[in-house]
Amino acid sequence: MNLDHVFVCGNPALDFVATLRARRSTRFEMFVTPERLNAWYLESGLVDAVTPAEEADVREATAVREALYRLVTDRRLGARYDREALAVVNEAARETPVTPQLTDTGRCTEAIPAQALATVVRQAVELLGGPDVVLLKECDNPECTRVYVDRSRGMRRQWCGMESCGNKYKAAAYRARKKTASASGAG
Repeated sequence: MNLDHVFVCGNPALDFVATLRARRSTRFEMFVTPERLNAWYLESGLVDAVTPAEEADVREATAVREALYRLVTDRRLGARYDREALAVVNEAARETPVTPQLTDTGRCTEAIPAQALATVVRQAVELLGGPDVVLLKECDNPECTRVYVDRSRGMRRQWCGMESCGNKYKAAAYRARKKTASASGAG
């Protein structure tokens, strides 16, 4: 499976939650090493530099990610928040977030992994407690479990991203229709 981090969900916290891919089937973990966690923090644009993460940082990040997924799912389905997940997320949100600094070359955000995680969690708190929460949708690809913010006109977006899911799903559906048409035309 592709090891590139993908940012298609419309919110860094949702992209963070999506780092465990295909939750209902093959479950593919993106945070397999501290380096992969650091790479996500950097690629997300939330930090410009992060001190090297350790295994404990990966364990903390994945625990928080799973709590976030639970809360996002609860909210999307109109259910009450899971109390344990809420406690995990609120505790992480109380940590010190990334603080941007001004340098001679411009804005710079340097962080330790715990600050980067707190920043992600605060993004989730703002999303789940804000007006965009009603825009949360899960990708229509049955293999994908990404949740995204649907800001499309009429809220008609079906896929987390066309490149990651939409094109593949549409191409597979087209091939299936073509196969069905040729089979019925042959009989």
